[in-house]
Amino acid sequence: MGKKRKHTETEALANGNKEETAIERPKRTLLGFKDGSTEEENKETSVVTFRNKEKVLVTCSRRISFRYRHLMLNLVSLLPHCKKDNKVESKDAKGATLNELVELKSCSSCLFFECRKGKDLYLWMAKCPNGPSVKFLVNAVHTMEELKLTGNHLKGSRPILTFSSNFNKEPHWKLLKEMFMQIFGTPKDHRKSKPFYDHVFVFSILDDHVWFRNYQISCPHTGTQKIDRGDLEKMTLVEVGPRFCLNPIKIFAGSFGGPTLYENPFYVAPNQIRSLEKKQKAGKYAKKVKAKTRRKMHQLSNPLEVDEFADMWKE
Repeated sequence: MGKKRKHTETEALANGNKEETAIERPKRTLLGFKDGSTEEENKETSVVTFRNKEKVLVTCSRRISFRYRHLMLNLVSLLPHCKKDNKVESKDAKGATLNELVELKSCSSCLFFECRKGKDLYLWMAKCPNGPSVKFLVNAVHTMEELKLTGNHLKGSRPILTFSSNFNKEPHWKLLKEMFMQIFGTPKDHRKSKPFYDHVFVFSILDDHVWFRNYQISCPHTGTQKIDRGDLEKMTLVEVGPRFCLNPIKIFAGSFGGPTLYENPFYVAPNQIRSLEKKQKAGKYAKKVKAKTRRKMHQLSNPLEVDEFADMWKE
């Protein structure tokens, strides 16, 4: 039998084997693998980056007409970061209901289409739950189905937002510009969006109204006409649709209500316009009645002379 090794020799061999083997795996905990590094080192290495998690809830009121419903669906197809919901009853307490719906859907903004009398369309644009919110009157509505334009772009692609220079002149236009950028701008790396730009949203101010247009960015890609990067002269814009005009009524500090930050002094309600038109039509009838009374007064004041031959043939 061989000689037994001494205790010191066995310890030296064991230490040598440990050095040759792979590094031990970190200890596993409920929160993951626990490394030997300290928490301060992890804080230094981790970089905090902002991620846009904007989500928009799009809904409408009951008894909305088909044209306005098609306009809402067109906007839903243009915004990949939006969520649809069922119709909401248009009542005085609709603000609390919509804020609760936005919270349940995990959204941060809301577009609410409110139709009254089957004729007038109002658009509520709100940041929930703390505000601000804007109420618009929607005019000059033209949906994609009505226009049948030649422009076309991929569904879910990100838009380029362009604004006219008038948005930087007054404070309420600056606020509206910021709200348009947050609500209509598709967040980067959104799961339903495409990672490129192929259309443009145009917001322009004319006669204190906001006009919306949607254009496709068209450029040649065949043969020698292939466009170079940054060459904008060969690019063209083709309109896609829809078209609509927004007339701002009021800007509120809260969500669907609160203190009034701005009120449009040039706004005239549609009911008032219709009443003026009725008065104009009623004025025509009043003129006819006045003409008849004037004719009767003239006949009474200027009677005809008695004809001496009037009763000659009666005998």
